[in-house]
Amino acid sequence: MSILDLLILERRELSSTHVLLRLTTTDGTLLPTMVPGQFVQVRADGASDVMLRRPISVCHYSAETNELWLLIAAIGPGTRAITAHSEGQTINCVVPLGSGFTMPIHEGERVLLVGGGVGIAPMHFLAHALHAEGHDVTIITGARNTQGLLLARELAAAGQAYYTTEDGSTGTRGFVVDSPAFAKDYDRIYTCGPKPMMMAVARAARERGTWCEVSLENMMACGLGACLCCIEKTVKGNVCVCKDGPVFNIDQLTWQI
Repeated sequence: MSILDLLILERRELSSTHVLLRLTTTDGTLLPTMVPGQFVQVRADGASDVMLRRPISVCHYSAETNELWLLIAAIGPGTRAITAHSEGQTINCVVPLGSGFTMPIHEGERVLLVGGGVGIAPMHFLAHALHAEGHDVTIITGARNTQGLLLARELAAAGQAYYTTEDGSTGTRGFVVDSPAFAKDYDRIYTCGPKPMMMAVARAARERGTWCEVSLENMMACGLGACLCCIEKTVKGNVCVCKDGPVFNIDQLTWQI
């Protein structure tokens, strides 16, 4: 774990509320190694009434280019302050934090990734990592409408991409579980996004007997397990999502699924 001032190489607006930041170190030193599923805590400089850092999933990491990508939904004073920064400026990050996804152990596994909202960020990182290892990757992205489908081109480069929208403007009309791709057989399922979506995916995975991991998006403050505000109940008792997660196998959770 390191506390770094990171340089904004690119600030890309993906929608009216979503911004992608491409970051690197200011002095050319190497970024810490990161794995899919981890997150960073970003200081909200410029927001005088925001004291706590904001947890943001790692959307992409490359040791080769020494880059870190963050996909941020600018929906509150903290995230709006972070995304107000311009190219050439720096943001202060604690990086990396949390646990990563469990990677497949067999060659050529069939894996399904399901993402919604900014939950697509860790799915993007994971999809490219799985693709690089030679696995058969399918990605389903769900949103309310076409404008909410983020990083579609980048995801399609890592596997077979499917889309669902609640208004039917792109792909299948409905939710992620309504996608024809969801009905296929997979060796592993990974998901991140709104809790009702993850619970629906987990319920279907359990009914099929398919291995499944979820990346929880509980409210976090410290990112280190000290403040206890991101508690999740598991079969072994309460845990801090930031320290013990955010990735959990669905068999660890006590969701009513």
